Amino acid sequence: MSHLFEDATPAEVKNAKGLHLITMSTPNGQKVQIMLEELHDVYGTEWTQTLINIMTNEQKKDWFLRLDPNGRIPVLIDNTQSPPFPVMETSAELLYLLKFADKDDVFGFKDELERSQALQWLFFWHGSGAPYQGQVNHFAKFAKEKIPYAIDRFRNETLRVYGVLEIHLSGKYTGSPREYLAGNGKGKYSVADIGTWPWVKGWEFAGFTKEEMEPFPHLLKWIERIAERPAVKRGVGEKYALQK
Repeated sequence: MSHLFEDATPAEVKNAKGLHLITMSTPNGQKVQIMLEELHDVYGTEWTQTLINIMTNEQKKDWFLRLDPNGRIPVLIDNTQSPPFPVMETSAELLYLLKFADKDDVFGFKDELERSQALQWLFFWHGSGAPYQGQVNHFAKFAKEKIPYAIDRFRNETLRVYGVLEIHLSGKYTGSPREYLAGNGKGKYSVADIGTWPWVKGWEFAGFTKEEMEPFPHLLKWIERIAERPAVKRGVGEKYALQK
């Protein structure tokens, strides 16, 4: 047995063939779920999946930590590699799938400058967006003690980051509004959008009001535009819902 697996590893994980995703349908999980669904529509990509409940700390158990020492979902395992190759961190997983499963760069770019732009916005949200919005959710919804300073700080920073996305999509300084985050002209739907949308579409869950979102009309249209994609609907749909 590979060092990646132990007796406690679920059979569906250690016996999987091809791509296998361990996930829960949180914003982070949805990034990779959507990417796989998009790849399926273009290439017929197939994968299997294991749904876990992170509220029970399943991701902190040894069998999971062998795959991702950071104990975070999702984890992607490529069993076509020998030995099987685990990938942690959502942006790294998106880029892995882009490299090995998207030969035509349908969700990436062949032009190096456009590719750089996609990486910039993918990393921007990974480093400057998700951490803030995640802390809003934690301190406003899940923390046992409500700390006004923490809630206000992370709410304000999340709104600031929404404003950055609005500047970019509105074309405030270029004079040319965009439909997507990366690519020439109006842009092209890419991993940059896939890595950002699952969090931003949850602005209501994070507790922001319609009035607070009024300064971001282009961002709201971007949310709606991506939400209409069939693969996106599946990627956040019942297929990934935990069984009660």
